[in-house]
Amino acid sequence: MRFFTTLILSFSLLVGYSQGCSDAGFCTMGAMRPDQNYSKRVAIKLRSIEFNYYRGTSLISPIIYAANVDFNLAVTDQSSLQIKVPYQWVSGNLGENAGMGDISISYTTNLKTTNRWSYNGTIGAKIPTNDSNAKVNNEFTNGQATPLHMYYQTSLGSYDGVAGFSMINQNWLFATGIQIAFTENGNEFIWGGFPNYPGLGSSDEQLASGREYIRRYDTGIHLKRGTDVMLRVERNFKFTNFNFTFGALSIYRITKDNVLKPATRDLPERRVDLDGTLGLALSVLGSFGYQFDVNNSVKFIQGIKIVDRDVNPDGLTRNEVTSISYIHKF
Repeated sequence: MRFFTTLILSFSLLVGYSQGCSDAGFCTMGAMRPDQNYSKRVAIKLRSIEFNYYRGTSLISPIIYAANVDFNLAVTDQSSLQIKVPYQWVSGNLGENAGMGDISISYTTNLKTTNRWSYNGTIGAKIPTNDSNAKVNNEFTNGQATPLHMYYQTSLGSYDGVAGFSMINQNWLFATGIQIAFTENGNEFIWGGFPNYPGLGSSDEQLASGREYIRRYDTGIHLKRGTDVMLRVERNFKFTNFNFTFGALSIYRITKDNVLKPATRDLPERRVDLDGTLGLALSVLGSFGYQFDVNNSVKFIQGIKIVDRDVNPDGLTRNEVTSISYIHKF
């Protein structure tokens, strides 16, 4: 018990003071989620509810916090329905924002179970809760309500379709999936909306100190995200009441992000594909889980990004992620 208490305190400190993986949400949906239970019996799972707290740091100043409620409801002995409802807070140099995150709904079914492996499939959707164009009025905006960049938004602002597949056994999890954004969002962030931000003035000193920070924000007006494909590989070490996992999560954007470019003196308003938005995002992850009894457990996950795409107008990139969950089965 003393060993377990020490682990709890250590991970609590990580949640409070550290800053993993990043994606548009589908790597924790259905068959694609980490640290899945394996059983040779066909039945997938009991009903459960999971409460999760998440903290992530971005490539620039915003820090993202989220509280999630994750419902899993058995539909049949071989299938289940998952509903995830998040609430998100974001704080960074440009301002703050808070609100409901996108709602995830997915249906997972057992496709086949053998003596060695269980094969599961998932279909689902992400439903936006706002148009991802929340605004801020502060000392940087000259008294005008100005749209925040996507790093500060609580919703991706698009309707997405998701599908995935996994194969698991007592020790290993292999999962793959795809997420397709069907619509564009309503984000209208532009650099000029923050004229009083340090470094947007005329002096060389101001330019050196602040403009470079703003330039890190990739403009993505009415962004339509590209399609993502994911692959998760995870090794599970199980003991009587606890388990550890170590693995890697790769997400490859296979089509370019597309944005609206405002009209200029020489060109009309038009939509363009953004260079640098294709490519790989790779994270390594570790987790610890403890089972109090048949119905109650806790889980800790830590993720660190090691490879990222060059351009990220969707604001999804995280340097590091820490999450803690409590799961109740009933």
